Amino acid sequence: MGDLGFWRIAEADPAHLALVGPDGTERTAGELLAASHRAANGFRALGLQGGDTVAVLMPNSVELIELYLGALEVGLYFTPINWHLVGPEVAYILQDSDAKVFVASERFAEVARNAATEAGFPAEASFAVGTVDGFRPLAELTDGQPDTAPENRSTGAAMHYTSGTTGRPKGVKRGLFEIDPSDMGELLAYLPNLFGIAPHDGHVHLTVSPLYHTAVLMWTGNAMHLGHTVVLMDKWTAEETLRLIQTYQVTYSHMVPTQFVRLLDLPEDVRAGYDVSSLRNMIHGAAPCPQEVKRTMIEWWGDTIQEYYAATEGGGTVISAKEWMEKPGSVGLPWPGSEIRIYDDAGNQLGAGQIGTVYMQLMADFEYKGDEAKTKANRIENFFTVGDLGELDEDGYLFLRDRKADMIISGGANIYPAEIEGELINHPAVQDVAVFGIPNADWGEEIKAVVELHDGFEAGDELSAEIIEWAGTRMGKFKLPRSIDYVEALPREPNGKLIKRKLRDPYWEGIDRQI
Repeated sequence: MGDLGFWRIAEADPAHLALVGPDGTERTAGELLAASHRAANGFRALGLQGGDTVAVLMPNSVELIELYLGALEVGLYFTPINWHLVGPEVAYILQDSDAKVFVASERFAEVARNAATEAGFPAEASFAVGTVDGFRPLAELTDGQPDTAPENRSTGAAMHYTSGTTGRPKGVKRGLFEIDPSDMGELLAYLPNLFGIAPHDGHVHLTVSPLYHTAVLMWTGNAMHLGHTVVLMDKWTAEETLRLIQTYQVTYSHMVPTQFVRLLDLPEDVRAGYDVSSLRNMIHGAAPCPQEVKRTMIEWWGDTIQEYYAATEGGGTVISAKEWMEKPGSVGLPWPGSEIRIYDDAGNQLGAGQIGTVYMQLMADFEYKGDEAKTKANRIENFFTVGDLGELDEDGYLFLRDRKADMIISGGANIYPAEIEGELINHPAVQDVAVFGIPNADWGEEIKAVVELHDGFEAGDELSAEIIEWAGTRMGKFKLPRSIDYVEALPREPNGKLIKRKLRDPYWEGIDRQI
């Protein structure tokens, strides 16, 4: 193999600035290499063997990256846990992942203690960044360990848990390859290359979302394997993003549409006050982006805006700003060597212009850990689905319509909430919006909108009537909400995904909702 992969790069250029922590702490490649070796040797000293799991409950931090790189050196699975979960949920992941080591930040001390207690996790394998009662200091894992490469290195992998919007979350587990970790790092350059992101070309990556998300950790790790500097954010704000772009001459990031909306909410003079001319590839995915939001971002950041569609399990498609302007609303063409298919509920493949369930070709086989039934249920041949609805146009571009579970069936008509949300977000009063179906005795379902308002607007019937009347100038009557509720903030994950069930489920208690 060539000169890629973090460990190989760090040995060749130890003075390279590899990592900037959320507090501004800087680590050269040489310093990060030594720390990752100490972590790897520490795992080995605890008795961990290839295929074992390290679970962490940590914010974006230098320590998380050190542990991640160390786990990847000695053939371990690395499971970063969503720190919005509560003790029993974390305990479930500790048990389900068969974790042999648990590292937690003192920021989440109470949840970590509760989880470890409920899971019966051994105190000798529990470590803390800071102080967590009953946990050993992280230094006891790493200090005194050799800062040289461990023997018999073999690549590990991240094992993320799906968000668990229905039932328990499942770990997406791929088989491990008996190859050098740096060689695997070189193979992982495949994804950034789809966007024209090349190694050793002055790129600086900004990590703006929590590393417990698959795409966020993947993009961050890949940046290191390509020899790029990584700048970590902890608690995201729009203006701080612009400041870091200007300060570190950031060239690329992985963002979500909600972050675009917040950036556009900044006053014009604030936006204009920062130099963002260093940007080259501002990539977004994970959630639908309203067309007007994306169009405005393209006007601001130009053809740096790129979009892709994929999943923790694999995938997907990619589209440039230029292509998107020609095919508004599309998420692009399949990755080279991949394929997208649309199937109906009977498993028949559909042609161009027909809406059905989107299936992506498997790039590498996987299983939902401990759930063979779920693994099989989402497959047709070597294609899998995450339950999205969409269609291909005559040129092969994919257009997503909605999550299958979110589709509204009213009077026999299929209605796609994402389309309605994409229009309502453009009303000057609407800062964020969710649309879903609620029970209706005559029609089966009716359309409900839940709105988060911009400052200066007052919730009430008068505003609801105004929004619905305005929406009627942009959509057919059958797509208009019958009613609007108002909340202070919509329930979103930090990666921008709306947790719609939290809004919808109370309306359906005791009612069998068929889709």
